[in-house]
Amino acid sequence: MHDRPSWDAYFHAITRAVATRATCSRKAVGAVLVKDKLILATGYNGAPAGLRHCDHTDGGDLQNGHCARSTHAEQNAIVQAARHGISIEGATLYCTNNPCLNCTKLLINAGVTRVVYEEQYEDPLAFELLAEANIAVERFDAMTG
Repeated sequence: MHDRPSWDAYFHAITRAVATRATCSRKAVGAVLVKDKLILATGYNGAPAGLRHCDHTDGGDLQNGHCARSTHAEQNAIVQAARHGISIEGATLYCTNNPCLNCTKLLINAGVTRVVYEEQYEDPLAFELLAEANIAVERFDAMTG
């Protein structure tokens, strides 16, 4: 019998699979919102629904090195939950990267209580706000699970 992955490892594997749907050529990010070990919603980064994908533009949409037309994975997961009438209050966000400042503010207002991420962006204010909001933040180590 094999060792079963921890719940964090399980949901992070799903997060990485979700990221494969990203259409941003700069960075593929996936997000999964979970409550009581059930997936509430997923999201990946890319252009808003129905618009040209970021990887199908001439590059003129870049602002400060970022694709301005891209919606973040966390934002897309929040929107998917909202569109289907699913409350994410008390949920955990699993994400391939820690949330940026704007996504952090949305997560706080939505009532997310825990963030588990793998790769880190340098965004000290986002971490400061998460701490001030008493949101548990953990960096997931794929090597140790």
